[in-house]
Parts: sequence; structure tokens; C-alpha cells
Amino acid sequence: MDPEGKSKHAILERLLVDKNAEPVKPPLSLLEDITNRFSPHNQIGFGGFAVVYKGMVGKYMVAVKKLSNTYNIRENKFHQEVKCLMKAKHENIVRFLGYCAETQGEMEDYEGKLVMSDRRNWLLCSEHVPNGSLDKHITDVSTGLEWRKHYRIIRGICEGLHYLHQKCILHLDLKPANILLDDHMVPKITDFGLSRCFEEGQTSAFSEQIFLSRGYFAPELLRGQITYKLDIFSLGVIMMEILIGEKSYPEDEKVVASWMNQVVASWMDRLEALEGDTQLEQVRVCTKIGTECLDLDPKKRPNTGDIIDRLGKTGIVDYSDKIGISSSSVEQVSLLNGLKKEVYLLDVTCNR
Repeated sequence: MDPEGKSKHAILERLLVDKNAEPVKPPLSLLEDITNRFSPHNQIGFGGFAVVYKGMVGKYMVAVKKLSNTYNIRENKFHQEVKCLMKAKHENIVRFLGYCAETQGEMEDYEGKLVMSDRRNWLLCSEHVPNGSLDKHITDVSTGLEWRKHYRIIRGICEGLHYLHQKCILHLDLKPANILLDDHMVPKITDFGLSRCFEEGQTSAFSEQIFLSRGYFAPELLRGQITYKLDIFSLGVIMMEILIGEKSYPEDEKVVASWMNQVVASWMDRLEALEGDTQLEQVRVCTKIGTECLDLDPKKRPNTGDIIDRLGKTGIVDYSDKIGISSSSVEQVSLLNGLKKEVYLLDVTCNR
């Protein structure tokens, strides 16, 4: 590698070493170099708007998202996404390392003649998160995760979303595929391609076409209503999927009652996996929060601050956990049946 190339690599490498360093603007040539010129062998993901490649910077691996040229990207939309990414610095948010917006000349055929045309390259660089996305880890069959890790994932997602909302950032495409897991199964929210940044007190009308993920967006979005409660609905779907251990799609108002039955049935079969009453209480609280997040009335959905507060209270270890004693199976079944009755009443109230 020539001295200039080494210097460019060093910029990104320093950024990876220093967690407090600000994002940079790596040149296109550097991103081409670390991804082996965007080789198909380096491809690690793709979506409607972009292809994601892994890149090697010294001993570190990064992710480079190359936005598709077939999508009509407006410059202000790209910089809006960059603005959102630069504002977000949190353990449960994928770390943004830099961006590139360069024009590159290339030859193309035009009416039988080769002509030079300009092609705009839009790229985003972020940390690489090795364990893939949450959608590959939803089921117990594929992960073997005990409840303790399930709970940490739920809480981490809530913490990350709370941070985004505090920064006036809406995700608008929150789903398991956009939540990555690191080596320690810590969740990190990613992909702000549909995000909107708002100043305090600002509202917005849904005025441009966006592609939405079936099952995760709230019904009011189709009416053009954009608020933070859209993300809360998506969060509720994700929480219920983690609790049930499988992907589901809320397509009508009866889905909440159906999910409640699935949660109770699922945990009836896994009582022995729970370590004391604290974990059973966590299941109960997470189920109730997930149900409230799915309320058809956005105003009745909790905000992230309320959710974090309620989850925090379930983290208190009770006496039976400390000394290794748990309730009998009969008592645990009674608690789960109580949960079923409690959430059923909540569901009736929500869908009147």
C-alpha cells in the first residue's frame, strides 16, 4: 500500500480506536479499497435502498452501506440521514463512522455511442456488528437463549429507542432486521434510511412515498400521521415476538388477545427455565408493556421514558432470587393465569 493509502486507512483506524472521535468523510477510493472494490464476496446485507459490504481497516472490520443508484436520492435527504446518524451516540445504537458523497465519471452507452457521465456515490460507514440481526435470533430454537438474555435484548432496544426520541429522531422502520447484536448479544439499532429529524415542537405530514415493513408499522401512518408513537407500536410488535419466540404479524384488532394466549402458553412450557419470581415478573411487565404499545389509539401508548422506568423496577432482585428459592410450579402457574386475566381486561379496554 502506498503512503497516501496508509494515511487514509490510519484516519479510519484512529476512529475505531477512539470511541469519542467524531465521524469523518472518507474518500470513495478508501471505501473501495477496504471493501475490495465492493466485491460480492464482501457483501453482508442488502435492502430496498442499499447494499452493505464488510470492509477491513487494519485488524478492524467496518460496514459500508452503498445506496442504490436506481433510487432517486435527493441530496437533502442524504444529509438528513447523516445528521441523524451523527447525533446518535449510544451503546444501543450502531456507531456511525463517516460518510461519502462523491461524483465519479464513467463511460456508458448512449444511442450507440460511449459518452462520459457523472454518477453520484452515496455511502455510509459504521461499526460492524458481528452477530447479525435480531430476526435471525427471534426463536429459541435458533438461539437457545435463556430469559435473562431475552430481557437484556428487550431492555437494550428500549434504551436505544429512548435515546433516539430524546434526540428528536424518529426511526420509522424499527423491526428485528434493523436491530443488530454484538458478540455479547447487546442490541444496537441501525438503518435510519426512513428516519425523520424534528426540532422540538415540530410536526410533520407524511408527504413522500416510503417503503414500509409489513407488520411493524402503526395503522395511523397510512393516514399520514407521524409521531413518536409510530416507533412505540413497532417496539410493541418486537417485544411480543421476543416473548413468543416467533415472528408474527398484527393484522387486526384481535391480534393482541391471540398473542396473550401464545405468551402464556409459551411460558407455561418454560416455567422451569425461569429463575425465581423476579424473572416471572419481568415476563409479566414486558407482556403488559408490549400490549399497551399496540393500542390502536396512539395517545394511549406509553412513551419510552415510562417504559424504561417500568423495566427498571423489574430489575430489582427479590429475596427468593438471592437465596436461590423460587415459587412452586403451582404458584407460578397462578401468576401466569393472573397475567392472562390482567392483559385480557387490558385488551378489552383497548379495543372498545
